[in-house]
Amino acid sequence: MSKGWRSSEVFAGPQNAGARALWKSMGYCDGDFGDRPVIGIANSWNTLVPGHFNLNMVSEQVKKGIHRAGGVAAEFGVIASCDGVCEGHRGMHFILPQREVIADSIELVAEAHHLDALVLVASCDKIVPGMLMAAARLDIPAIMITGGPTLGGVVFDGRKTDETSLHEALGMLTAGRITEEEFRSLENLCAPTCGSCSFFGTANTMCCLAEVLGMALPGSALVPAVYSERFRLACETGERICRMAREGLTARKILNGLSIENAVRATLAMSGSTNAVMHLAAIAAEAEAGVDVMDLFSRLGPETPQIVRVNPASKWNTEDFWMAGGIPRMLKRMLPLLQKDALTCTGRTVEENVSGYVFPFPENDEVMKSLEAPFSPRGGIAVLRGNLAPDTGVTKPGAIDPSLHVFTGEARVFDSEDDANAAILAGKIQAGNVVVIRYEGPKGGPGMREMYRAMKYLYGMGLNKSTALVTDGRFSGTNNGCFVGHISPEAAEGGPLAIVRDGDKITIDVIEGTLHLHVSDGGIRERFASWEKPAPKVTRGHLALYSRLASSAAKGAVVRAE
Repeated sequence: MSKGWRSSEVFAGPQNAGARALWKSMGYCDGDFGDRPVIGIANSWNTLVPGHFNLNMVSEQVKKGIHRAGGVAAEFGVIASCDGVCEGHRGMHFILPQREVIADSIELVAEAHHLDALVLVASCDKIVPGMLMAAARLDIPAIMITGGPTLGGVVFDGRKTDETSLHEALGMLTAGRITEEEFRSLENLCAPTCGSCSFFGTANTMCCLAEVLGMALPGSALVPAVYSERFRLACETGERICRMAREGLTARKILNGLSIENAVRATLAMSGSTNAVMHLAAIAAEAEAGVDVMDLFSRLGPETPQIVRVNPASKWNTEDFWMAGGIPRMLKRMLPLLQKDALTCTGRTVEENVSGYVFPFPENDEVMKSLEAPFSPRGGIAVLRGNLAPDTGVTKPGAIDPSLHVFTGEARVFDSEDDANAAILAGKIQAGNVVVIRYEGPKGGPGMREMYRAMKYLYGMGLNKSTALVTDGRFSGTNNGCFVGHISPEAAEGGPLAIVRDGDKITIDVIEGTLHLHVSDGGIRERFASWEKPAPKVTRGHLALYSRLASSAAKGAVVRAE
């Protein structure tokens, strides 16, 4: 084995006969220990997560490509949980912290076994960013192939459905707007195939951003999970990683300030999930890219038009986005705004990738427009600051009705998501209220749960255009209505959200980028004089560790030992 490979320290020479014998016990051959790169396949397949249900088939195609290109495939498992299954109960506390565990576990396996390169196989919310964080940390050749989105379900309420439609339907059922039979039928028809959710939530946002960042092959992000093209791309991915290993094309040559800026631009242009802001901050930190992601969103937002509109911002789903040209067509239209010389996993630049791309389907200007005639002149994500969010808060104007871009209302304060959900379903929230949900941040939650159900219940009860929600927790990418999350500092760390009272007036101004509590500075100080930091909710296990070590959402909610 060539001494140029990291793996030669494990397998080359008489002194490593024991390691070779151990691999031979699994069926590896003498030819696998020649001058070949050992390619690790980090596969997050399981039967817990619909978006990962097909990943074993994807991985088999990756192996075929690796073998074809002269590499040695070595597969290992990575944990993954489903946000949709874990929403609205204690399980959601454990979702965001898994991102750190995923990154750590890939680092540990890759370093322990001296893998020469990695193929990252994932699809969903925290798994994709966790794997990209690991690649940035390791700085070895790495490429990602995702499992693809599911197809949309039966049409309901004017669009193809997905599993989140059930929570909107529950609000409608509670309000007497649909029957129990309609509700039961929807359960069987809203999610017809495996794959990541068909709406443009965090999962599909991050799969798209993996492609924008240059870490996945052009055109690979949005091919549906059940289409054969998904498996052909997996084979091509396996071939490409072997070439990347021989070229010495490592992760940080791709993940850097240029690609991070492109990813911010893309998130704005397609109104991606608000969670992408936090994940990009975490990836940039691992890559030591030297960029302030929150500042990039603030600076680039007003000058980056929104040119893509997908559910929850419209009736169109991710399959429609793919057929409209997907990420390659979006990037081609955005080239004047992009760092077009950013290097990608193909060995070519962003501009070179899109200039030669062949689009299999015609344009659809109801899904994707041009820079000259966009859906909105401003980006679909906004970072807010103000006396209620001294560091930052994050909102999604691309999914907010324009009539709510400036909203003032009276606070209704809840110290947990569970209490807020109960109040909404009990009819205790009225038009003009700002629902405040606090102590749900990275440390206070702990784990920064998504306030997904609260927004869905407001929608289902017809309050999504007359109320707002403000929280130090997160939101699902499928949420719409007027909302601000990721409030930093969080309430548990003494952020101003901790002293808001029922009846206080709050103004959300998406256009000016402000979040204001109508209480004087002196009044805020007076309230803090009697505020006591709450005791940790969890004192053992991983959540206790995360609660102690997690940074603020403004810094990516990453674990830092220092």
